[in-house]
Amino acid sequence: MPKVLLTGAAGFIGFHLAQRLLARGDTVVGLDNLNDYYPVQLKEDRLAQLTPLAGFSFHRLSLGDREGMARVFEAEKPDMVVNLAAQAGVRYSLINPHAYADSNLTGFLNILEGCRHHKVRHLVFASSSSVYGANTTMPFSVHQNVDHPLSLYAATKKANELMAHSYAHLYRLPCTGLRFFTVYGPWGRPDMALFLFTRAILEGRPIEVFNQGQMQRDFTYVDDIVEGVIRTLDHVPTGDPQWTGAHPDPAGSAAPYKIYNIGNHQPVELLRLIAVLEECLGQTAKKILLPMQPGDVPATYADVDDLARDVGFQPATQIEDGVRRFVEWYRAYYRV
Repeated sequence: MPKVLLTGAAGFIGFHLAQRLLARGDTVVGLDNLNDYYPVQLKEDRLAQLTPLAGFSFHRLSLGDREGMARVFEAEKPDMVVNLAAQAGVRYSLINPHAYADSNLTGFLNILEGCRHHKVRHLVFASSSSVYGANTTMPFSVHQNVDHPLSLYAATKKANELMAHSYAHLYRLPCTGLRFFTVYGPWGRPDMALFLFTRAILEGRPIEVFNQGQMQRDFTYVDDIVEGVIRTLDHVPTGDPQWTGAHPDPAGSAAPYKIYNIGNHQPVELLRLIAVLEECLGQTAKKILLPMQPGDVPATYADVDDLARDVGFQPATQIEDGVRRFVEWYRAYYRV
């Protein structure tokens, strides 16, 4: 079985993905800098679950550390790389833009260089639904042009796609970019709406609901995301001989490069999510209705036809089931 270098291994999605890869017998080399964008204890607790597992090793390192990343690639010689490490968050990019350049641009270049020089068989990297930006045609399709990002975070994710394509073209490095749509579930990120709402409701505090609650998000359960990542990891792109620069399809290339959406294909209004959460918690939320935040988009909705066609999978976890599992984890983890 392959050796997989997994960056962001102590993160929300990386933690779940590492468990699945180890369970099927892969060797997983985890890498994470355990930064304090959100409480480090949660990352350390995820890592504590992984460390005892056979086949797992870990490096504490930032992607932006050029020499350190080169040493990891030289020492580990991974067969495949899954890059989930990034500075996340749309709103935080308004406050600390340089963190996004360091991790998402310089760091991603270090990943590409490591893959290039060590003949990695496949690089799978996390992009984001945020790249759709000002697009309004729904559902969002990987075949659409995405040249109008509305946040620096989104711009760095679009840049990752462009950088990966250049390496696929120049060095025949197989690259697959995955645009994730609002991932949620157990061990989730504390800066995400579901986590923030749950904590506030249980503490009797009001919740801030942006765009008067009229936001729609294609909430995607973490297990579905992980299944999509694994299936695409095993599906190495070879390049499309029918692709033409006369009518360039953004989703593919003559180079070994592909882009997929991974979303639930069932957008949910924010007020509906809150109603489901209230039912799971047995408490009613006090809501503060606010206008749209800079950098946010009113709706996301994933077209997953390409994912279903190429790897035979599309997410299907209902919001009621996913929120219930999250609440059960939250109560157990925080002893609420």
